Amino acid sequence: MSHARATQTPLARRAGMRFDGLLLGAVLALLAFSLVMVASASLHLGERAAGEPFHYVFRHLFALALGLGLGGLVAGVPIAVWEKSGPWLFLVGMALLGLVMLPGVGRSANGATRWIALGGFNLQPSEFMKWFAVIYIAGYLNRRRDEVEQTTWGFVKPMLLLALASGLIMLQPDFGTTAVLMAVALGMLFLGGASLRHYAVLLGLVLGAAVLLVLVSSYRLKRVTVFLDPWSDVNGAGYQLAQALIAFGRGGIDGVGLGNGVQKLFYLPEAHTDFLMAVIGEEFGLVGTLCVIAAFALITWRVFAIGARAEAMEWRFAAYTAYGFGIWIGLQAFINIGVNLGLLPTKGITLPFMSYGGNAILVACVIVAIVLRIDFETRIADADDELRRRNRAAPAKPEEEAKWARV
Repeated sequence: MSHARATQTPLARRAGMRFDGLLLGAVLALLAFSLVMVASASLHLGERAAGEPFHYVFRHLFALALGLGLGGLVAGVPIAVWEKSGPWLFLVGMALLGLVMLPGVGRSANGATRWIALGGFNLQPSEFMKWFAVIYIAGYLNRRRDEVEQTTWGFVKPMLLLALASGLIMLQPDFGTTAVLMAVALGMLFLGGASLRHYAVLLGLVLGAAVLLVLVSSYRLKRVTVFLDPWSDVNGAGYQLAQALIAFGRGGIDGVGLGNGVQKLFYLPEAHTDFLMAVIGEEFGLVGTLCVIAAFALITWRVFAIGARAEAMEWRFAAYTAYGFGIWIGLQAFINIGVNLGLLPTKGITLPFMSYGGNAILVACVIVAIVLRIDFETRIADADDELRRRNRAAPAKPEEEAKWARV
């Protein structure tokens, strides 16, 4: 079904001129709350790093403004444009990942080379690659659905390209982003109708590769094993997790109050990025933690609901795009919160819409804008269909009946 008809009928346009209020409201609430929590977690860090307590707050506020502005622009782009641009976006993502590896181009920090310096902004290609990969795979599934369902080669082809992208990301190194990217791709292929037999084989290969990557790195192996008992190495590999658990313990049911957390000041590293959830747990307790989890559950549900509506209308590209973004948001939030709570091994993955970091905020705003555009176009199409049904069911006017009688 063509997306073009979704913009042709003025009455249908007026009837469908709105977005999913629950999705948009939940995202805006998390973005606003993120500014509060980044401020709470980083004032002392800003004073130390730049002599300005609000250093990280201003940068985060700029990222929010830029993300919302870019999201507003993206929301105006028809979904058909994204479908046509999928392969080109993937190539752009691969080129950016390659540039990171060039001496003098890639910027390093904390032992990782993940950024390209663009004036005062550090571009992180791996974040954008997740966005581009979802668009590419959605288009591939739309074009080659029968091939994916019936042949092994149809299922393997996109995974080979993603394996190449993952290899470039691992060179940075960034195991967390690689894991999220591959998991999202596998989830999309499963929803796209891949054979269970083919899917099980590829899933086994991916899991085997992940285990191998862990085993060959003593650093990763230590992180995987220490989460089972962080107190066994509380001053080493288990330090971050132990401090996060202490923060949650101090928070209790209703928390110690906004700004009154202690762990962020002296003990918990990366409190404004990867471990922001621990700060929320300490200052807002179990209640605040459950509210944030509920917000992510609501966002994931609404994204999947929008995808299901698009699939019911046989807009497969739009449906797979929404499903991919839904898997991404839900999975990344699950991993980050699970790490903070000690349910998963420690891994540097940001909390969507909340953690400090310009690239993550920008991309999060963009993918929500695309989902809202899908919702917008499906609402217009629904109104279009309803208008046609009413016109067919409406009785002819007396003057029209007389005209046809004369004929």
